[in-house]
Amino acid sequence: MLSRLGALLQQAVETREPSVDLLEAFTEHWKGITGYYLEATDESIPARQTDIPWRLKQMLDILVYEEKQRPAGEAGPCLEYLLQHKVLETLGTLGKAEYPPGMRQQVLLFFSRVLGQVQHPLLHYLNVHRPVQKLLQLSGDRLGSGTEKEEVQFTAVLCTKIKQDPTLLAYILEGKSILNGRRGQELPASPVEEGVEHPLGTAAYPPPEPSPPRRDSNLVTSLVGLCKSKKSRVALKAQENLLLLVGLAQEAAAACLVQSSALCQLLMEHLCDLYSAVPACTDPADILALERASWRSQGDAASDGVFPGKESLAAFFSWLDYLDELVMGAHLVVADAITEAVEEKFFQGILQPQLLQMSELAVLSATAMLTGTVRQIRAPPLLHRLVLFLLGPDRQPETPGDTPHPLRTHLIDRCNHLSDEISLASLRLFEELLRKPHEHVAHNLALRNLEARGYLQRGPPVHDERGPPDPDPDEDGDLEEDPYFTDGFPDAGFRMAKKPPPGSAPSGKGQVSEVVSSFLCLVPEEAKTSSCMEEGGYDTYVHDALGMVQACRASAAPWGWPPAPRPLDTCHPEVTFYEGHFLKVLFDRMTRILDQVIGDLMQRLQRVPHFRAKLLLVRQQLMGLVPGEQMDHTMLFKGVVVLEEFCKELAAIALVKGPPEGPP
Repeated sequence: MLSRLGALLQQAVETREPSVDLLEAFTEHWKGITGYYLEATDESIPARQTDIPWRLKQMLDILVYEEKQRPAGEAGPCLEYLLQHKVLETLGTLGKAEYPPGMRQQVLLFFSRVLGQVQHPLLHYLNVHRPVQKLLQLSGDRLGSGTEKEEVQFTAVLCTKIKQDPTLLAYILEGKSILNGRRGQELPASPVEEGVEHPLGTAAYPPPEPSPPRRDSNLVTSLVGLCKSKKSRVALKAQENLLLLVGLAQEAAAACLVQSSALCQLLMEHLCDLYSAVPACTDPADILALERASWRSQGDAASDGVFPGKESLAAFFSWLDYLDELVMGAHLVVADAITEAVEEKFFQGILQPQLLQMSELAVLSATAMLTGTVRQIRAPPLLHRLVLFLLGPDRQPETPGDTPHPLRTHLIDRCNHLSDEISLASLRLFEELLRKPHEHVAHNLALRNLEARGYLQRGPPVHDERGPPDPDPDEDGDLEEDPYFTDGFPDAGFRMAKKPPPGSAPSGKGQVSEVVSSFLCLVPEEAKTSSCMEEGGYDTYVHDALGMVQACRASAAPWGWPPAPRPLDTCHPEVTFYEGHFLKVLFDRMTRILDQVIGDLMQRLQRVPHFRAKLLLVRQQLMGLVPGEQMDHTMLFKGVVVLEEFCKELAAIALVKGPPEGPP
């Protein structure tokens, strides 16, 4: 009997001893850390040369081991001691004091490891999330600090925990409960106040204390500050963490992120700062030549800088690409807030005043930056805001002289500007805009004016009463030799085409070929590019345009366009057809293409690089886009694509003949 009693007592002692030893070891290490500050005499010794890092590591190992030895959901006395004696609060204070030197780094590492390795939920406790808030305030917007690596690890752990439990976001931001709407001052310091028993026991709950007032620095501030780090790996990790945060699926958490943090303000401030950092002397051609940036490879684009300002440009467009990614991956509430801030602070606050300037150099630079912005944006909400900012929301047919959206009118008018450079830059802007997969672009610029089918002639054709034109007296004479034509006329040059009988329709490809060949005879050899290609001829351009048409048809497939045009009996024949402001400006330029001196053409072509002579082909294509009753939305969209090709390849010729005399 006594032997059995002794065995039971021995078993009880052996079962209890590990817990007692762990707690004693834990408290011993903690007292060793606090005792250092009482005994140390040399304040210059770095923290890593003391026993503090080793003791913190031992405390972490004890907490992890203790948790593994106990049933799931039940915490041991060491974790209870950590919470009751405000160990994290004290460590946060020591980290703030940065004594000994490097102590902040050690504290950040300990916080990250405890929150990451201890599975028991901790961030709900006041004595945990309050020191976390204080630690975040120390790291907010401190570029170049020696603890950036540890800071980004700390924020990564917090974002992971918040992703697992979105209700934690309110505790980290300002202690505001998402569930009941009470602020930190009203939150219970422990569940005991609400009659809830905690597995840690009563000792785990700290005495009730009000939460600290909201600070400007928090998790969002810290993340955005780390996104600006010069260390690319730190910045990339911070951006990934912020993406994780804005993608929270819980609507209440998303609303808290927008309302209880300066997320949108911080993002916009950095975007505007990067835009302002682009040198004013940057060549607009270099801006347009820059490849589309990616925030994941932000350091690569500027590594081989070949022109002044490339690094600043790459930084701006990389951040813009990151905002685009944020909008695509964020909760709808967060995405709407970001896009609204981009429109207000960047589109209207910065771009619009610069686009309306009178200085030609400033206009060129702003237009090039806008073109790059259009090219960069892909997120549907952000693209929609940009399109409405540039073109306005109007969808009704236009009337001559109507200017409901001044910025749209201004940009279109610049396609016919006195300055060749401004006109070409404006055409490139609309070229990039027409490439975007947004239905409102094609509809606003062209299709809304064609839906009523006023372009069709309802009655019989009207004969010209003026009679045939007078013959040119020099038609049969010798042609004057032009010094710019060094190789003479091609063999297939001025062959007289037979005039079609009155009222006959164009003969199709054959006539187009003859007209294009005749036009190419007038173009100086230096201005031709087809001769540099293996296949030669304008057929190559037609092949490229066909590919673009097919790509645009694929983009337009989800837009729900009707398969057939509106029946004529539902249209109003008395309505005067007006092609719209955009098409009118382009057609007006095209009508003046051939009205120019060939010598002047050669001189001005030297100012426009990458010139291609195919304007008349484009004109013929445009004229052939309205084949009577065969018109449908596909054909209309093809017309827009041809106009886009015009903007891309042949804007130079359109610019050769300046606008009519008068105010620009």
